[in-house]
Amino acid sequence: AYQDYTIRSQAAEGLSLAAAPKTAIAESFVNRGDWPANREEAGLSATATDTTGQYVASVEVTDGEIIVTYGGNANTKIAGDTLVFTPYETTDGGVAWQCSSATAGPVPAGTVANGPTAGTLEAKYAPAQCRT
Repeated sequence: AYQDYTIRSQAAEGLSLAAAPKTAIAESFVNRGDWPANREEAGLSATATDTTGQYVASVEVTDGEIIVTYGGNANTKIAGDTLVFTPYETTDGGVAWQCSSATAGPVPAGTVANGPTAGTLEAKYAPAQCRT
């Protein structure tokens, strides 16, 4: 049980590292009216490995979705796994996010065209809001 707790705390790093890309993607959507295709269109550096942490190897942007890939010092049970954040437009014109671990649930209308994409991180290791 303690090992699962430790791995979940490592996985939580993905939430904090996704915060800046979330803001950049939302601003891009509001200003342009469509989701950015990649990190550069979102106003970030082009290289996914520019956003890393102790347990996160990269943070990619693909068609508005944020893909967090675990690595570095992450436990071997999550190294290489992904957590995906899918944006969608709310009824009041704002941007909200769905976080998906190994399964992706339904997302309200207005999502990115290809979303939601399921991540590969086991749900038991994902942050609570990402267990779908």
